[in-house]
Amino acid sequence: MKILHTSDWHIGKKLMNRERLDEQRAVLGEIADIVEREGVELVLVAGDVYDTFLPQAEAEDLFFRTVRRLAGQDRAVLLIAGNHDDGVRLAASAPLGEELGVYIAGGNASPLPAGGERAVHIAESGEGYAVFENAKGERVYVNLLPYPNEARLKEEKTDETFREKICRWLARGQAAYKKDMPCILLSHLFVAGGSTSEGERDIDLGGARAVELDWLPDCDYIALGHLHKKQHFSRKNVWYSGSVLQYSFDEAGSEKRVMLLETDGKKLCSVREIPLTQGKRLVRLSADGVEEGLRLLEANPDTHAELTLRLSSPLTSEETRALLAHKCLKSLVPVVAAEGTAAFTARRRELTDGELFDEYYRSVYGADAEKELKTLFLEILGEAAP
Repeated sequence: MKILHTSDWHIGKKLMNRERLDEQRAVLGEIADIVEREGVELVLVAGDVYDTFLPQAEAEDLFFRTVRRLAGQDRAVLLIAGNHDDGVRLAASAPLGEELGVYIAGGNASPLPAGGERAVHIAESGEGYAVFENAKGERVYVNLLPYPNEARLKEEKTDETFREKICRWLARGQAAYKKDMPCILLSHLFVAGGSTSEGERDIDLGGARAVELDWLPDCDYIALGHLHKKQHFSRKNVWYSGSVLQYSFDEAGSEKRVMLLETDGKKLCSVREIPLTQGKRLVRLSADGVEEGLRLLEANPDTHAELTLRLSSPLTSEETRALLAHKCLKSLVPVVAAEGTAAFTARRRELTDGELFDEYYRSVYGADAEKELKTLFLEILGEAAP
């Protein structure tokens, strides 16, 4: 059986408040092309299909069209909810999706419906697991755990530690495994030691929600979502497929992938990475002065660019317009470093508002502010005061 692992689609996610639905549509179409080209029979989506609990209508439309194409006429798709997904909302369409080979685990551990006439279907299911079977009779056991918390799994809060809860939930999904077929864990977790990116919000809550490798069951393959950078922990055969697009500038230069697994009905035979090429690259550019910055933007027209400009004086209105005329520029970071700049520190409590403004302006720009700018600042400050 051929199985594809993908995650973190984040449909609807924007970059600096700019839409990326066209890019998301292109890359999800590319994944569907890979599924068809490679003869994939089961698609595993490890959470965060949306970027928000309440996705826009266009995002939902793209989601439904994508999973329908992934399922095709005889494939199966299994999705779990990530921390960005509303598990209840995501699973609301499950009764319709199951007839089309699309199975959704939004939160609780209820068994998924078994049977059906499709070539790839669920042959057996219970709390936290499902056994998929293809037309040849080859089977694979999937232990599935959506992004875990008590509310999602319909449990009351107890005195159990996070470790105890995670281990209990994972053990429940593993309990029916008889080691007579390949075993996969599908979940949305932060494994301690994983490499995070700026695009992941509150990824581990200060470390309190990090899962240690030793807590994970022994499986042939552990298919995870949550971290946007593709990565592998060989000790437990843990794979993060990563997000389908570069979603933050610290991912600039990273390549996006989906994972292709192949089994023979008894064991996992191979794991292969397939690169994704759709979507614009994110680039981080750095320049000394506006002219060099403009040259860099002209050389990278088909990207989303973050430009750091090292300057000796603030940008003029004309320079700002020239930079913003380049559509690829999504983030501008001016760094003004004047010689002899003094740190803005002491005496703050002894200074008037006007003196504070003068000190701060000189500390940043190394020069005195224009009188009109200072007057405007004081007027605004006066209007804001209670």
